[in-house]
Amino acid sequence: MINEQFRFYRRVIFFVDLLIVALSFFIGYFIRNRIHHVSPNIFLEGGLIPFLRPLPFYLNFLPAFLIIWGVLLSYFGMYKSFYIRRIKEVLFIIFKTTFIGFLLFGSYIFILRMQEDISRMFIGFAFIIAAALLTAEKLTLRYIFKLIGKSGESFKGSLIIFRNILIVGSGKRVRRFIEMVKKNPEWGIRIVGLVDMDPSKKGEMIEGYKIIGAFDDIPDIIHKNVVDEVVFIVPRSWLDRIEEIMRFCESEGLTVNVAMDIFKLKFSKAKQTELHGFPLLTFETSPHKLEHLFIKRLIDILFSGIGILILSPLFVIIAIVIKLTSRGPVFFVQERYGLYGRRFKLYKFRTMVVDAEERLKELWKYNEMKGPVFKMSNDPRVTKVGKWLRRFSLDELPQLWNVLKGDMSLVGPRPPLPREVEHYDSWQRRRLSMRPGITCLWQTSGRSEIKDFNEWLRLDLEYIDNWSLGLDFKILLKTIPVVLLGVGAK
Repeated sequence: MINEQFRFYRRVIFFVDLLIVALSFFIGYFIRNRIHHVSPNIFLEGGLIPFLRPLPFYLNFLPAFLIIWGVLLSYFGMYKSFYIRRIKEVLFIIFKTTFIGFLLFGSYIFILRMQEDISRMFIGFAFIIAAALLTAEKLTLRYIFKLIGKSGESFKGSLIIFRNILIVGSGKRVRRFIEMVKKNPEWGIRIVGLVDMDPSKKGEMIEGYKIIGAFDDIPDIIHKNVVDEVVFIVPRSWLDRIEEIMRFCESEGLTVNVAMDIFKLKFSKAKQTELHGFPLLTFETSPHKLEHLFIKRLIDILFSGIGILILSPLFVIIAIVIKLTSRGPVFFVQERYGLYGRRFKLYKFRTMVVDAEERLKELWKYNEMKGPVFKMSNDPRVTKVGKWLRRFSLDELPQLWNVLKGDMSLVGPRPPLPREVEHYDSWQRRRLSMRPGITCLWQTSGRSEIKDFNEWLRLDLEYIDNWSLGLDFKILLKTIPVVLLGVGAK
């Protein structure tokens, strides 16, 4: 319940924001329509700016206006943790949304070829007014929530629900929880007191709050105080002793929260889920933002499909050159490991002689990469055309087909060979938790100039731990000069 009410308020605030944006659309229309006569040298000869077209015509563009604002505000994180954001962060989000939204809405108008029918002044007014009103709203909300959080007793009749909580536990994790609550008074959380298993600790102070009893005192504490929820922040050794207390709280109709940071995991992020009513505590180590991953897949399909169509003449030229200069097939097909160990056939333009795989054993002693991956300067198996293709990564172009099929993504860790995975340590296998890609941080950080496989892995895990659509976009932009200049290629 502690978290659910803030989810509800975030949804309410999102709806209010869209109402403000819609209001700004109408205000921008009426302000622009009022400005129809200015001095002679401005905008039009004679100084006359025509009235806008009727409002019903402009209403056709309101949905796009709302979608752009809603999507951008959400994408930039306005509603992820609104109550703990600093004002400058909120203002920066509004600025980014205004700037990028203006460009997107203008592009939308241009694509529809309606630029002659839609007033640019109106678009400017609408976005500026929306930014100003949203800024005023956020500043006001911030002030109100802080005021209510500090003086909540006088706001009992307000829409803000204050939660009186009883904390069971007194260790370091409890101290961290209390500090977090103190720093965020706008959450409206009030701590009634603490309970410890040891009766001798009664009366001790923890971060300004008193231990008011032991386990046996909990019924009396709940009956003599206003307690909305009980939060158990206990060590693992207490878990088998709190079940009876939890059942008592259940019978009293109280909401029970159990802090599950009792497992010292380095990368996993915990969330509560359920499977047809069966409660599960899930620890995730790889990105699981389904809506963002869905957008990533749509981008992969769109760009790989367009890429194959546009580059098909280049494919034909490269294929002819390969056939004319060396014996063997045009394409090199090799089994690789994909997402969570799924095997797939990876396609590349052939850059080596036909018996390259058979000659690998005799060349392994010249391996320049520390680890299970083979890298060698001036590899004698590479053909003359192959060196040129590798330098500019043209040999990787057929992997657009792998992207279109779903085996790979445009951005992600490079797909390893089965023989490489066999030599992985357990921590190294975490790189398989993300769909492999054509380019990645390794590609933009020197490629073959990196000699240590662990450094390569570090970059892949850094990508997985910090993945976002924005990061993918940055990597794609950085890949362009790296490929064109042949940086780090072998």
